[in-house]
Amino acid sequence: MAKRTPRVAIIMGSKSDWEVMQAAEKALDALDIPSDARVISAHRTPERLTRYLAGAEESGIEVIIAGAGAAAHLAGVTAAHTVLPVLGVPIGSSELKGLDALLATVQMPGGIPVATFAIGKAGAKNAGLFAAAILARSDAAIRERLEKFREAQAAAVPERPY
Repeated sequence: MAKRTPRVAIIMGSKSDWEVMQAAEKALDALDIPSDARVISAHRTPERLTRYLAGAEESGIEVIIAGAGAAAHLAGVTAAHTVLPVLGVPIGSSELKGLDALLATVQMPGGIPVATFAIGKAGAKNAGLFAAAILARSDAAIRERLEKFREAQAAAVPERPY
């Protein structure tokens, strides 16, 4: 089977962030949305980031999910280099358990928006689902799969606790 063109980029500041960020990939995979996962540090590999972003849109990327811990500049720096939607996932990789990453991700200056999600795996999963919702606005097949996912999720919640 030929590899399909990724529509969502999942970037993270370090390899250890994959434990969290794979929740975004799993959410996208469940909805049959191809993604491209990369380790790209805003601090340690800034040239890699600018190179990747320079060709992202032309390669088919429509949404970028950026996960980082500690100072968590990845989502903001990414947003400063593209007009694609950037979804930030704070990762609890420091002694502050992700609060530092959350504040760094959510506090973008006016004019450089980053959608910010919860710290950790729940945030990564929701970023994947939010990316799907963005794509569903112009892709009826993704919309249908997303609606079925939500229906199945609702059906799995019991009405009674006993």
